[in-house]
Amino acid sequence: MTEAVARLEGVSHYYGDTCALEGIDLDIPAGCMVGLIGPDGVGKSTLLGLVAGARKLQQGQLQVLGGSMASQRFRSRVAPRIAYMPQGLGGNLYHTLTVDENIGFFADLFGLVGKTRSHQIDRLLDATGLRTFRDRPAGKLSGGMKQKLGLCCALIHNPELLILDEPTTGVDPLSRKRFWDLIDSIRSQQPGMSVLVATAYMEEAERYDWLVAMDDGRVLATGSPDALRSQTGTETLDDAFVALSPGEQPALSGTAGSAPLQESGQTPAIEAENLTLRFGSFTAVHDVSFRIRRGEIFGFLGSNGCGKTTTMKMLTGLLTPSEGQVQLFGEPLDARDLTTRSKVGYMSQSFSLYGELTVRQNLDLHARLFHLPEERIGERIDTLAREFGLQAVMDQDAGQLPLGVRQRLSLAVAVVHEPELLILDEPTSGVDPGARNRFWELLQRLSRQDGVTIFISTHFMNEGERCDRISLMHAGEVLACDTPDELIRDAGGDSLEDAFMKTLETVDQEAPADTDGLMLAGGDHAHRPSAFSLRRLLAYGRREARELLRDPIRMAFAFIGSALLMLILGYGITLDVEDLTFAVLDRDQTPQSRDYVAAVAGSRYFMERPSIQDTDELDQRMRAGELSLAIEIPPGFGRDLKRGRAPELAVWVDGAMPFRGETIQGYVQGLHISYLSELAQRTLGEVPAVSLVSLEDRYRYNQDFRSLDAMVPAVIPILLIFIPAILMALGIVREKELGSITNLYVTPVTRLEFLLGKQLPYIAFSMISYLSLVLLAVYVFDVPLKGGLATLSLGALLFVTATTALGQVMSTFASTQIAALAATAILTILPTVQFSGLTEPVSSLTGAGALIGPLWPATWFLQISRGVFTKGLTLADMQGDFLALAAFIPVLTLMAVALLRKQGR
Repeated sequence: MTEAVARLEGVSHYYGDTCALEGIDLDIPAGCMVGLIGPDGVGKSTLLGLVAGARKLQQGQLQVLGGSMASQRFRSRVAPRIAYMPQGLGGNLYHTLTVDENIGFFADLFGLVGKTRSHQIDRLLDATGLRTFRDRPAGKLSGGMKQKLGLCCALIHNPELLILDEPTTGVDPLSRKRFWDLIDSIRSQQPGMSVLVATAYMEEAERYDWLVAMDDGRVLATGSPDALRSQTGTETLDDAFVALSPGEQPALSGTAGSAPLQESGQTPAIEAENLTLRFGSFTAVHDVSFRIRRGEIFGFLGSNGCGKTTTMKMLTGLLTPSEGQVQLFGEPLDARDLTTRSKVGYMSQSFSLYGELTVRQNLDLHARLFHLPEERIGERIDTLAREFGLQAVMDQDAGQLPLGVRQRLSLAVAVVHEPELLILDEPTSGVDPGARNRFWELLQRLSRQDGVTIFISTHFMNEGERCDRISLMHAGEVLACDTPDELIRDAGGDSLEDAFMKTLETVDQEAPADTDGLMLAGGDHAHRPSAFSLRRLLAYGRREARELLRDPIRMAFAFIGSALLMLILGYGITLDVEDLTFAVLDRDQTPQSRDYVAAVAGSRYFMERPSIQDTDELDQRMRAGELSLAIEIPPGFGRDLKRGRAPELAVWVDGAMPFRGETIQGYVQGLHISYLSELAQRTLGEVPAVSLVSLEDRYRYNQDFRSLDAMVPAVIPILLIFIPAILMALGIVREKELGSITNLYVTPVTRLEFLLGKQLPYIAFSMISYLSLVLLAVYVFDVPLKGGLATLSLGALLFVTATTALGQVMSTFASTQIAALAATAILTILPTVQFSGLTEPVSSLTGAGALIGPLWPATWFLQISRGVFTKGLTLADMQGDFLALAAFIPVLTLMAVALLRKQGR
């Protein structure tokens, strides 16, 4: 093992101010299985990400398969030789896609075609026992099957280096065994393959050829499992790691070593009978029953997703069972009973305390939440700090503590009110072996000395051996419940893990794997991936379309959301000022004054309300918003009008909304002139000429002067920039959140292929949405389409291509879907409403608006939409608008390509 598959020299990596790796010098041997061991947060995943090319090298030198991973050119060339399976159950999978669709997607990314493709897929599915599940969505597979499918996707191109980041964490022992048996079969038939693995299970590390023990971003030791045990003089890798860790106490693993639990004859702490919980058609827990004695340490063992956490939440009242009942200390569980709840302490699976508060403040806060007497709080905090080893960190922020110390703090908070029952949901997940041992010493003291009943869930078998009794759970059901020794004896096994596997085999439904003839077709690793591949582009397009079609929320937002917003905005955004309320304070009460009022009331713009009696009533009714207009007719109005004098009128306009106030003023002036002209015609037989020039005005377009005819065509651009841009941004940021963006980092896919492939389905769905908006405009709003539909559709196609490209640009700045949604919504709506000519021509804008308007794509499509709808303009009439709109597509696309990273940080 002298040849190195990877060589690290002085490699350091930071996340902000946090150092994940510090000065790593390491040669990883080729042709063997190498394991990185250590708790969560020591840098294992960061190191694997750097070797795979998924993370950007910050400091130092890194050579993988003979080339520098700092070179983008080399990373592109070496991608087909490396396979990377990220952390998490099915972390490289798409859960709405079927088994066949997932593995076919990866085959397309690596250029497999024809018989080679089909044979490779068939061999892998046979080897993993997944052939019978080809049509099942990945999200509905068990944890072990997800990991097997993830392995199939990673091996599809027959890599030289296989990188697995904690591939079996949270998976049941039987699935773990099958997974590693499969890896062994692959390696036996392809001995040249190098495998690099990170694991949290020391029993798994025993089967690796070479180990790298890590802690706090540094390498503690390297060598075979036997070499590490010999170096530390210990019997197990757990104890070897504890001995290697700086500052660790020599606490050794093993069973509890405490006095056995004595029967007290008291009422059981917990009695669960036939507990069942359903979420819709899915049964998370089915017919679970058990009894837990007072002072007992009762363990719940099982894989992730088997129902452990759900059962615990039913025991604490956080979830209500669909069937069955729970009794705590002989009383039916009532989540609203504070007396019962005060007897229970609960520690959730993840760190749930307040990271911005200090250790002391967290303890003080929870002591007060449980109504500890003021005089006891200080003493209780001091006692907990001493018993849980927290004195040195009392004034540090909880969020800055090491993981093991955080878990001790969480346990201290859970017992701050001295509960009789303690429920702990996987409290040691990700904690190093030494911290786990000290944590269990605390639990044993609480159980034996303080008489606290402890109900704990875990997926570590050596922790299960420390419990008085354990319950083996799988797929929502309890398979067996007894002491560890009895379970081992009943199953005829040598260890608790062996007993669990034998028990699982009795209910397991996975098809047996067929590893005979697994030899994979050799990949063409000498062939450099092409700079652009239509196959890879279309692979992303098909995958994105399938996910969209199977996501009812996004589909509803794309289609129903567009239609609803069209109806709301179409009727809501109108410049028509009609049906204005007015009233008259008539101090004249003559036929002439009543004739004048009738002229105003006869207009379609005003609706008359009861007369005003005095000035105070006028002020009160306008202040209340009852009136938009008040007319005060003075005494003598009719007399002066008949004598040819110039009578005065007082007109009061509600100017709270300036635009509407100016419109009302214009209406009144027009009506006033119209009334005087009609009066002159009736009295004199003609209207006196006031000018030598006669002005006749006509509306060339929109002769009815309807606001809807102008605003509805303008709403279409608003919706076609708002929803497609949001959906496109969410589609990319969603990959960041789920972790599937890693497939972009470690496969031959280019950024342009990735972006264009994901963009195609959104363009197609946006065009369907566009057609529905046009139908609403024509048939619901009765807006005539005077121009050609083909001309409008071409403009819409260019526009949605530009707006989805804009969404891609926005996605490069956001790391969460919430941030992407908010930022894209604001940055699409505001410029479109303010600067695209929606209510004010772009040519009349000043300052920054005059610069933004022409540089915003909605400006040009709004002119196209209005031109086609209201004026019947053709492509030739608006070729400048079309060219300007088309220019946004390459500019925005190239911006997105430049801003999108091909590596994580």
